Amino acid sequence: MKPFLILQLRPEAPAADDEFAAICAKGRLPAEATHRVRLDCESLPADLDLDDYSGVIVGGGPGCVSDTPETKDPVEKRIEDAVMSLMPEITTRDIPYLGCCYGIGVLGHHLAPGSVSKARFGEPVGATTCTLTEAGRADPLLDGVPDSFRAFVGHKEALQHLPDGVIHLAASDPCPFQMVRYGANVYATQFHPELDADGLETRIGIYRHRGYFAPEEADDLIAAGHAESVTAPAKVLENFVDRFRSE
Repeated sequence: MKPFLILQLRPEAPAADDEFAAICAKGRLPAEATHRVRLDCESLPADLDLDDYSGVIVGGGPGCVSDTPETKDPVEKRIEDAVMSLMPEITTRDIPYLGCCYGIGVLGHHLAPGSVSKARFGEPVGATTCTLTEAGRADPLLDGVPDSFRAFVGHKEALQHLPDGVIHLAASDPCPFQMVRYGANVYATQFHPELDADGLETRIGIYRHRGYFAPEEADDLIAAGHAESVTAPAKVLENFVDRFRSE
């Protein structure tokens, strides 16, 4: 099988390691069937050829594509630039892509600069109820996912409108664009398909001073996460791997 290219945007090693393990576990993807690139500490290979991969999975991160270049952390800007450099080929050639949380910002910003901002639709750290659209109920990546399901979120920015050609697959009340598709093979979620309560606890500990929540709320957020039953989103990762794995 051609490996899946997993691009990670988290500068914190414990968060990146936990995210990678979760992507592999929820996608039922052996680590040896991936090419993992931590963009905070390594560059994209100079000879990178997307034809060598079954697909591309982009994880989340603390950066925001809608921040101005002058205010971006230099490492986060370099990470963002590396991912954005692949998007013209991915969208033009309809290469299998699954962007998780930060990845929906990357896709939206590439297709329609200005479509991602902090104006509306941010969601606090925790679980939200997502609902499939008619297109979502028919989409193969959502096969086996119920019409309504709980998913973990936590984001400051969001798509403000759908760029041209983007299909709306799932929504929540606070954030209308929870999952989208461009073309036949390019997908992105605002929710975290890889995240469970243990992973949420890990990230709350790491990002408690990054402005997602008041630091003194961390223990309550962790307890609320463990009280949730969040299982359906993992099916998105599993379906992505099953659909696009190739020799």
